[in-house]
Amino acid sequence: MDRCVVLVDAGYLLGAAASLLAGEPTRSRITVDHTALIQALRERAEGDTECALLRIYWFDGAPDRVPQPEHRRLRVMPRVTVRLGALTRSEGRWAQKGVDAAMHAELTELARNRACSDIVLVTGDGDLLPGLMSAKEHGVAVHLWAVQAADGDYNQSEDLVAEADERRVLDRTWITRAVRAKDLSGVCATPREPRPEIAAILAAPLPESGKNGSAPVAPAPPAEHPEDAEGGHDDGAASDAAESAAPARSETAVPTPKDLAGLGRPPHGAHGAPQAHHSGASAGAMLRWSSDKGYVERPGAAGEAPEVAALPMLAQLTTAEQRWADREEDITAVSGDPFEVGQVFARRWIGRLGSRTHLQHLSGEYPRVPHRIDGELLRYAARFGLLAHKDDQIDEHDRYAIRAGFWREVDALTATERSPSAE
Repeated sequence: MDRCVVLVDAGYLLGAAASLLAGEPTRSRITVDHTALIQALRERAEGDTECALLRIYWFDGAPDRVPQPEHRRLRVMPRVTVRLGALTRSEGRWAQKGVDAAMHAELTELARNRACSDIVLVTGDGDLLPGLMSAKEHGVAVHLWAVQAADGDYNQSEDLVAEADERRVLDRTWITRAVRAKDLSGVCATPREPRPEIAAILAAPLPESGKNGSAPVAPAPPAEHPEDAEGGHDDGAASDAAESAAPARSETAVPTPKDLAGLGRPPHGAHGAPQAHHSGASAGAMLRWSSDKGYVERPGAAGEAPEVAALPMLAQLTTAEQRWADREEDITAVSGDPFEVGQVFARRWIGRLGSRTHLQHLSGEYPRVPHRIDGELLRYAARFGLLAHKDDQIDEHDRYAIRAGFWREVDALTATERSPSAE
């Protein structure tokens, strides 16, 4: 049967491509046009083997073998079959489990059943050597493809290379037809005109640690009451009080995200709720882009006005028909880049709001995403394979990028609405 089959180890292909283009084998550093990649694999396979393509098998790992958005996009493409192994994390590193065994089983089964005359292997794993040799014994020609190694390095098993019938290298020119390195320099860049909150963060003094000449604590602010400044109290007592307070100030010289959540707000909020008159917000408020999973802010808690806590969630604004349309867009159009995920979520949420008053309430909370909206935003992002741990954590940099994309889209849409009146 003069047909060819392509078996792709996605971990090898995309990891080696990331090393080549981004300098490290981390797939989050690249963006992949899967449609273009599959088409390029098909054209190259049919050209090299001079046989019509039967099928492309895409082998990859996924947490608990649950298909990620890229897998859902791939498995609905013609002539593509997705096989998933497990993806586990050990000692801070991700590892695929069962992928090489699945490739070995498919390779030997195809050869034993004479389903094709040529098999293309895109892998570097030496564990496939027995399967490769078995396929050759059944009369199948085995083509081994490598991704161009970064800095002249070697990224395939030497035994695998020695046993293959034909060998090819997918060079940088071929790879960049469908794969690009991400430009991370602007993902979380400071806006052109920093808001007061950001300026306050950048200007915050460093704590006095007493080591290596670290920066001293900023002087205490002037006394709040005129009688204090005019010597209304005994100088010795004031001095003693200042000395006793010094250690405490060194502990709290740098405001925490929780302290800074209320910066830039008027003493009386937009909703009539009085704000604290010190450098931080009222208890319970926190900066959502740097929150930890262990600290959650309940709706209606101090620091969140009732109007903000009652903002409708995207799920409440979405009909069943829209939910299917959203799912289709996620599978086919959304790349899974954290910044883009935040933008898509904000675009849908704002587009379905029945009242612009809600948008005004949201804008007044910058840079703090209200609790309910933030939770839904992160759950939505988790669908795109952005979980860094099996306990549903998202990497801090990705969380920042998700929220940055959300606010960038909010700013863009509100600026569009304001522009006619501004003119």
